[in-house]
Amino acid sequence: MENESHRRPEPEKEPVNPDYPEYPYPPIFSGPRFPINFKTLSIFTGLFSVTVFTTWLVGGPWYSFGLILILASHEFGHYWACRLNNVNASLPNFIPAPPIFIAGTMGAFIMIKEPIPNRRALMEIGASGPIAGFVVAVPVLVVGLLNSQVSMGPSLTTEPNIFFGSSLILWGMTEIVLGVNPMVTDVTITLHPLAYAGWLGMFFTALNLLPMGQLDGGHVIYSLFQSKHALLARLFFIALIPLGFYWAGWWIWAGLVFLLGLKHPPVLDETVPLEPKHCFAGYLSIFILIVTFVPVPFDLIQ
Repeated sequence: MENESHRRPEPEKEPVNPDYPEYPYPPIFSGPRFPINFKTLSIFTGLFSVTVFTTWLVGGPWYSFGLILILASHEFGHYWACRLNNVNASLPNFIPAPPIFIAGTMGAFIMIKEPIPNRRALMEIGASGPIAGFVVAVPVLVVGLLNSQVSMGPSLTTEPNIFFGSSLILWGMTEIVLGVNPMVTDVTITLHPLAYAGWLGMFFTALNLLPMGQLDGGHVIYSLFQSKHALLARLFFIALIPLGFYWAGWWIWAGLVFLLGLKHPPVLDETVPLEPKHCFAGYLSIFILIVTFVPVPFDLIQ
């Protein structure tokens, strides 16, 4: 029998972030945490390169640069929040789309491979992406508007034009930068590709901030209000149905969210309260949703 007095004590394992405990739940996926190796870098580089190519085909280099910058900021915001909270996650995965698709991409995502430990971590992971993407999208939009063209009167072309709906942020930035109201019919604004990228980046941000399921907005609302998440998710889901009569894309988005689930899974420890900084991030995310939401994003003008 081994003498207990001569047993060498095992060193304590240092957490990844001293502000948070080691992840307390057995991982769902086996293998190393936050793997960065040849396989993961190959997938990241391949999808990134193809998405750059497809967005370049849609709107040229400035559009591709602006939109990829916004999407990357958004997803790496999520990724670094996962690392800070020691919640295993993949590198961002970009989703290329054929040039016939109006954006040349369907966005990007990270795969979170473990349940979230508490509402603090959930808020940081959920809110970091939209906030980071929004912070980058604003200057992209402003620089794009500075290089856009304004002409008085309706468009003279006989070809069908795509009308881009105005969010509160686009309306305000257009008034400040260009000195015109984008809602009036006697003004035609020809957006620079960088402005189009900024508009799309904010639109993608608004889509993700809808408080349903495991969208970014679902994470935020569950962190803030917890028990009210289910009710708010149903209300927003129902609201998308009539909006679909004005833009059918809302029906598609509602269908995808419904398939993935309107409910939000519980975190491992529901007792950990939010700190003021987490509440601020949550309400800032709600503000970003309000100023970026567009009821009718696209319309065809004959």
